[in-house]
Amino acid sequence: MAAYVYEGMFILDSNRYGKDPSGVSGKINALVEKLGGEILVSRMWAEQRLAYPIDGHRRGTYWLTYFRLDSSKMEELNYACNISDDMLRYLFIKQDPRLVDMLIAHAEGHEFAGDDDSDDTGSDDDEEVSSEDEEETVEAAD
Repeated sequence: MAAYVYEGMFILDSNRYGKDPSGVSGKINALVEKLGGEILVSRMWAEQRLAYPIDGHRRGTYWLTYFRLDSSKMEELNYACNISDDMLRYLFIKQDPRLVDMLIAHAEGHEFAGDDDSDDTGSDDDEEVSSEDEEETVEAAD
């Protein structure tokens, strides 16, 4: 099977994370690497109040991870996450290969080369031309 890049969003038990941050978050990396995967980026996203209680927990630590893993191993990763007491919820999304570099750069906090705002001036000119064409059409119809 092919190895794909996945985005993993985890809601971790804030109490356990507060007592042992590197241990709890390290379990995510260890699970992926145990299955033959490669961690691309792994970092805390936020800690906040949950929209609704999960197993009696009102706060959660959101952890974002991008990793490369063989698709046949995803079922094992799902099972390992299900039986972990540190993870309240998790979600995996297979990423489009064209977006991977940009997503990883963003997760690392870098600006991606394609995020240049100087291209906006060209699109504004196109909008002005199209509105002028509409005015000419209206005048010709009168």
